[in-house]
Amino acid sequence: MRLIGCILGLFFTFIANANNVTTAEQLLHNMAKAVHTRNFNASFVVSKGKGMEPYRWIHAKQGDTELELLSLLNGAGLEMVRVNDRVTYFEPQSPPYSISTDSIAGPIPEVLFKDISSLLENYDFVLGGKGRVAGRPSQLVRIESKDESKYNYWLWIDTQSSLLLKAAYVNQQGDLLEQLLLTHISVTPEPSSQLLELQQKEFPAPLPMQTVNEQGSTTSNWVIGWLPQGFKLLKSDRHKLDLNNELADYYLYSDGLVDISVFVQRPLPGQRASGALSSGATTVYVHNSGAFDVSVVGNIPALTAKSIAESVQRPL
Repeated sequence: MRLIGCILGLFFTFIANANNVTTAEQLLHNMAKAVHTRNFNASFVVSKGKGMEPYRWIHAKQGDTELELLSLLNGAGLEMVRVNDRVTYFEPQSPPYSISTDSIAGPIPEVLFKDISSLLENYDFVLGGKGRVAGRPSQLVRIESKDESKYNYWLWIDTQSSLLLKAAYVNQQGDLLEQLLLTHISVTPEPSSQLLELQQKEFPAPLPMQTVNEQGSTTSNWVIGWLPQGFKLLKSDRHKLDLNNELADYYLYSDGLVDISVFVQRPLPGQRASGALSSGATTVYVHNSGAFDVSVVGNIPALTAKSIAESVQRPL
């Protein structure tokens, strides 16, 4: 009887401990909440290929007001300011503009600050090991693609503040292709005075938001016959490309974590072979069909971009 009692005791202890284990999904939800509620001042760098981009990231919560500033520190600079559900972009050589959104479109996928359970249909959340990043204890969470047409996304989360410390795009072989690494972070009880000053400033009114159905008829100009599982059309329009001033039909797709842009235009002069260029996780694949050119851009493998580009055809 004593032996049975010991076995039952160990069993119930195991069950209690198992129920206390924080899952990968819970950690991601905790991170999304922390990003919106904590006061922090951080610096990070994005490394891709041979290039490196430094950023400064500040966030504050003052009563019911949420304030955020993301600045690209290289070159002429780019600054993005969020006050609650309005984000204003300050870009070099162009007037500032605002859009209605509750997250900044920066180098970190926006879904990580929202309801990440929307990714569960196409990705698995897996707990990795523990370590230290930027001098702070961290827990690795792997967002693993359910098929090989996409990269995986790994995150190292601060076990004390639940904030992001490091993130990386990783291929199916486990190679890091591109990473974001915090070089400094301070979490404070009080908001940054620099952010509090933003409440006194006036920003441009948000631009009207357009849905896919409001873009006109360009979505019917071409048939994109294949996309990886889970990708849906977000936007479609026709505009001139900055690179060559050529008119192109443009399609933006997303699976919630990754965006894919598809451009279709008339062939440019000269014979050019189809092929891909990659920098970090970003792939640019150009397909010359003879009658038209297709360019696919996104954080996806080259074979995936090639399959998308080759599937484009005129509607029957």
